[in-house]
Amino acid sequence: MTSPVTGIRPAGTRALLVELGSLADVTALHAQLKAHPLPGQVDVLAAAATVLVRFAGRRETVTAAGLIEALDLRHADAPDTRTVTIETVYDGGDLAEVARLTGLSEEAVVNAHIGTPWLGAFGGFAPGFTYLTGGDPALNVPRRNSPRTAVPAGSVALAGEYSAIYPRESPGGWQLIGRTNAPLWDLAREDPALIRPGDQVLFRPVRELVTTTTAPVARAEIRPEAAVPENASGFLEIRAAGLQSLIQDLGRPGYADLGVSAAGAADPRSARQANRLVGNPAGAAVIENLFGGLELTLRGGDTVLALSGAELPAAVVSPNGDRDRPAPLNAPFPLLEGETLTLGTPCRGVRSYLGVRGGISVEPVLGSRSSDSMSGIGPAPLKSGVRLPLGTVPASGAFPVGAPEPTSLPEGTGPGLLGSGNAPAELRITAGPRQDWFGPDAAAALTAHAWHTTNESNRIGVRLETDPEDPEAHPLERIRDGELPSEGVVAGSLQVPPSGLPVLFLADHPVTGGYPVIAAVVPQDVPVAAQLPPGHPVRFVFVNADTLVPLSPSAVSGLFTEGTP
Repeated sequence: MTSPVTGIRPAGTRALLVELGSLADVTALHAQLKAHPLPGQVDVLAAAATVLVRFAGRRETVTAAGLIEALDLRHADAPDTRTVTIETVYDGGDLAEVARLTGLSEEAVVNAHIGTPWLGAFGGFAPGFTYLTGGDPALNVPRRNSPRTAVPAGSVALAGEYSAIYPRESPGGWQLIGRTNAPLWDLAREDPALIRPGDQVLFRPVRELVTTTTAPVARAEIRPEAAVPENASGFLEIRAAGLQSLIQDLGRPGYADLGVSAAGAADPRSARQANRLVGNPAGAAVIENLFGGLELTLRGGDTVLALSGAELPAAVVSPNGDRDRPAPLNAPFPLLEGETLTLGTPCRGVRSYLGVRGGISVEPVLGSRSSDSMSGIGPAPLKSGVRLPLGTVPASGAFPVGAPEPTSLPEGTGPGLLGSGNAPAELRITAGPRQDWFGPDAAAALTAHAWHTTNESNRIGVRLETDPEDPEAHPLERIRDGELPSEGVVAGSLQVPPSGLPVLFLADHPVTGGYPVIAAVVPQDVPVAAQLPPGHPVRFVFVNADTLVPLSPSAVSGLFTEGTP
């Protein structure tokens, strides 16, 4: 038997990017791994010519490579197939342009689009966005030369051999031929995605769309006037949210093929520490605060809090405001009925994590209470007046309050690492999966000079630029032309757009990307990246994926030989 697998590339230390010879093989492998997960498999994501498989640890990742190569996809389980009919008004802004590109009349374009069933191939960049294939080859048209800054939700579009429907307003460069009001993504449904990989899709032309009376659920709003559940052990009232305060836990893995990233705490190490200190399970919901400025008051009883992550001044103010006391970092402390906790500006790091005994008991979405800024799933950002119910503490005492701990920020680095000093943050990286898109000089360009974080960074990714004071530092250069078909990416990926300035993906990154990934930061160092302030220097160091020991210059150079997988 000849394996349909044409290559297996590492995507960081805990994921594999499996290359296959055809979309049919991609669909078969995806269906096989969904039905029969490999040991330690966390997520699987199909794309145009690849399947990304993510694992819980390094050992499972190494073992999986041989297991995947040995799979016989001729007998793979076929995905559950449904037929989904999409009522469409064909009046898109690019319909005339598509007619010109194809040499067809506008009526013939519509007939071609409805004349052949489409197949849901793989998920896209947003929840509910599914690439459809198998349509009339006459409709193969390029993307627009200039992408739109905002494509309306429900737009029916074409690009290359694919058709798709935009589930929400977003930027996009596809050719728009029509519109629908079909709810592509609705969290109120048991299966939120209307179209899944493997589904057959039929487009039905209509003159007008019937207005639906119920709007799809987009995200869980926490309303100030919302009643606190009777079983809550009290609540926190937000008085000021600062620049950004979010509810986070350890994320929602397993939904990548629907366009949903895992999200979760940008610095999970600090979030775990905050929960450990107050006696919560590691996955309890916490508050993630950016750059301080958070103020909240406890109502309904007394509780225990803990602050971890960024180093900042914090204080507890009495109910009548006549006295205050400092709140410690990395240690549990009491907050009594009516007292207010205030966070100042960090002097080291940027993200603080507030753990509350019992956890924040907001409604989970897809099994998680985390807020995802990329997809809009999960609780909305906190604002003044919001009341956060607290969970109940198990009576068994299985989760005792912890003792003070050292900071979760990197040890032995001094305040310069994550503050205003000049000491660069050192991030360990492994090559791939697309380092062969870059020449042999790319390794030195990536590691020999410091990069600087920019003020455009967020929970999606840290944007980097060259050191303006280093005349020898320059952007990364490709040795390949053309576009890379969209494929799965992991947190920590260093994706390189045409500008040559890398973007380091964090928790809310898109599940797929169309730019080559030259390397990936090891999972142990992604929390460091999440704590970097704008303008901070960063240095990358290539390490062995198993031992995390730095590689020799000759070993690094060998990774960038053209064609090296």
